[in-house]
Amino acid sequence: MSLSAGAIAGYSILGAFVGYVVTSVIFLKCPGILHKKKKRDFVCAHISHRGGAAERIENTLTAYHHAVEMGTQMLEIDVHFSKDKKVVVSHDEDLQRVAGSEQRICDCDYEDLPLLKDEINVTFYGGVTCQNKGNQEKMPTLEQVFLEFPNIPINVDVKGESEGLCEAVHSLIKQFKREKITVWGNFRSTTTEKLYKLDSEIPIFFSMRRVAFLYLWFYTGLLPFIPLKETHLEIILPDVFNRVEFSFSRGQRIILSVLGFLVRSKVLFDHLKGRGIPTYLWVLNEEEDFKTAFELGVEGVMTDCPTKLTKWLNENPQYWKR
Repeated sequence: MSLSAGAIAGYSILGAFVGYVVTSVIFLKCPGILHKKKKRDFVCAHISHRGGAAERIENTLTAYHHAVEMGTQMLEIDVHFSKDKKVVVSHDEDLQRVAGSEQRICDCDYEDLPLLKDEINVTFYGGVTCQNKGNQEKMPTLEQVFLEFPNIPINVDVKGESEGLCEAVHSLIKQFKREKITVWGNFRSTTTEKLYKLDSEIPIFFSMRRVAFLYLWFYTGLLPFIPLKETHLEIILPDVFNRVEFSFSRGQRIILSVLGFLVRSKVLFDHLKGRGIPTYLWVLNEEEDFKTAFELGVEGVMTDCPTKLTKWLNENPQYWKR
């Protein structure tokens, strides 16, 4: 009994689809077949977000020293350009939240920047306010941070689109010979592309746009066949939004629940690990979130609570081999 042309075409399509799925799964599980594993110079399980914003005033030298003393393996910071072209360490572009001023960093010379407030709300830790435990400080420059911590890996989020900022950050990385222990990037794909063109040898994290494509490729089976220039995946654990004082509508919470389900993929994180790309989840401040993250197979956690994370890692050595 002969098959009709339609049946033959249907079986051919089915066979091609099955072949595609099988091939995709094989390469997903064994990424080394198609991709050379990226070389790395450091491994980090403990990353201090803004230097540990719940324990010391965020983005200060005091915070960074405290985090290092508590055992952090990486500092996460953000930078902007001042009016006189200094690379200033600050998450916000304006001074309202951290210094009580309505000015923007880009409109001030560095020497004119005010001291930071003695109390600052912790953005990703609902209801928690960090109290200053010493003298008031002003936000440091990136040069000062590099001088103080020459051997500590630092994650630099290059904020804003000020002309020359990317080049200034690159110059400082080269000056302090930190090309192998600095990770840089930004949520904006335009900034990330600019950084990559400046120096493709410096580790770089995925922009928001590239994260979206990464998950699209993963869930359509294309990811195993696509080369990736990025060296680090840094994404938020959607559960965090349940612990912050942001107002969400019912529809937005449904969307966050769906995103939370899609983001939590040990298969994806293991595939990236096989290609030499670690995953860091942020910003986790509760022990149950630490456990969730490491059970998903991520390498590192960004936290506002470096002391708490150190204690938890010491009590749960199965999640981190020192």
